Amino acid sequence: MNEPVALPVVAAKAPKRPTARFMLAHPAHLIALGFGAGLSPVAPGTAGTLWAWLAFVAMAPWLSAPQMGLLIAASTLLGWWACTVTAKNMGVADPGCIVWDEVIAFWLVLWLVTPSGFGSQLAAFVLFRFFDAVKFGPTAWADKTFKGFGWRGGLGIMLDDIAAAFCTLLVIAAWRFW
Repeated sequence: MNEPVALPVVAAKAPKRPTARFMLAHPAHLIALGFGAGLSPVAPGTAGTLWAWLAFVAMAPWLSAPQMGLLIAASTLLGWWACTVTAKNMGVADPGCIVWDEVIAFWLVLWLVTPSGFGSQLAAFVLFRFFDAVKFGPTAWADKTFKGFGWRGGLGIMLDDIAAAFCTLLVIAAWRFW
């Protein structure tokens, strides 16, 4: 009987700051590091959010709103796995170089505020980066509650940014209401 082929396990001594070699060593690393955005030596979370914005703008003309929603949902599940594996292989519960959480969360924001112009998207970007960096309220709760390794840690990596997206959307909704 044929057994499934396992992907290679990355050596226990992963670099403190990931390299392109580390990123390409496993498909989960490539995804979690935002296809290279997480390799940015300065503000990788901001680089990941910018990558998300550019990718969204590139995909938007080709995908309907329901298709974009399905892509975000599938990418969230894939990202949960990728973030779990990458954090484990790096030996860090929530490394700053993992940016797939920013990608998914900002896609969610852009999807829910569409249609919107550049100014509104820029405001969403600034608000999202603020809530992601400050980590108060629901963002802090998610960040603290789900720290660690394994599926729970991977969920935590994703969840605090989804909470930041929720806060961003609340501010945008209040702004539009008034």
